[in-house]
Amino acid sequence: MARSNRTSIRPAPNTSTSALLEQAFKNKRVLVTGHTGFKGSWLCSWLTRLGADVTGYALPPATKLNLFETLNLAKKMRHIVGDVRDLSSLFKALQESKADYVFHLAAQPLVRSSYKDPKTTFDTNVGGTVNVFEALRAFDKARVFINVTSDKCYDNREWIWGYRENDPMGGHDPYSASKGCAELVFAAYQKSFFSPERAKEHGLGLASVRAGNVIGGGDWAQDRIVPDCIRALSENKRPGIRNPSAIRPWQHVLEPLGGYLKLAANLYYDPVANAGAWNFGPLADNCRTVRDVASSVVATWGRGGWDDLSEKQGNAVHEAHFLRLSCEKAMSVLRWKPVWDFDATMRLTTEWYKTFYQNKSAAAALCDEQITAYMNAVK
Repeated sequence: MARSNRTSIRPAPNTSTSALLEQAFKNKRVLVTGHTGFKGSWLCSWLTRLGADVTGYALPPATKLNLFETLNLAKKMRHIVGDVRDLSSLFKALQESKADYVFHLAAQPLVRSSYKDPKTTFDTNVGGTVNVFEALRAFDKARVFINVTSDKCYDNREWIWGYRENDPMGGHDPYSASKGCAELVFAAYQKSFFSPERAKEHGLGLASVRAGNVIGGGDWAQDRIVPDCIRALSENKRPGIRNPSAIRPWQHVLEPLGGYLKLAANLYYDPVANAGAWNFGPLADNCRTVRDVASSVVATWGRGGWDDLSEKQGNAVHEAHFLRLSCEKAMSVLRWKPVWDFDATMRLTTEWYKTFYQNKSAAAALCDEQITAYMNAVK
């Protein structure tokens, strides 16, 4: 459909990242699906700081302790409780938001949970993405759509080199397969209805983004290494580690979010040159073992230890041993690059949790301080 309310394509201003983000998001309307989750809460906090008018659409927080409530975001943005599997409610929220930007983060995000309930995983991660696209087809205001999936969308062959954006999709487990499917949904809708070549007609810039293992303060999900360690250590227990030798690309949550925001800002000004798939992974040295992560958390926490459960797994579910992203495209085209090494990432993450257990309001303020620190590092 034609979108007559669009402005013509123009290049993004040649300015600093911080100035670009402020110019692109200040007084703009943004819809974030999955805003009550760990990653969504960090994103909404950053967007409100940039002066955006933010609407969130998601289920209630999945855990008793959660960053959404810690940051008191319900009073800083428009908070709509809803399920991405419900198309009519989703479209109503999109209409009410009058969004210029749409960030789709709502998902069933856990590998092990996908084995317990594969249908909900596929219905949410694949069907939910279809619903977002269907809502966008009927909504003529949005200028930018960012579809957030995962590095696990790739057909992981345990290669030592990083996967590029044009490598095949795949997935051994239901979660990974659902993310690969969501990428195929994105590609099909983009080619069929929102191709970059017809951007002047439909007026929407689209990108799908893939990040590595994201960590940071405020994640309380089950079966994730950092939250599992923190829960145990806070109770003076020793965390048990299932796959200590597994290697993952660890990155602080602000690293990919900074990439998503910069990409969205560039899409706002030029929906053609910035469309498509993008990887946002960590520095090469941040590809470390789970053992390294657990040991770092314990060291920064200041006491305790961890137990190796690898020999007790028996019929453990399949989890990838090694997966790495190539971020050459983001580095060369967007001029985005990760700025925090493994030690800084682990220190910032664990110190947030230590602060939380001492003073919850101080932990909320620490999120804002870490966003400032990240932007200073980007400079």
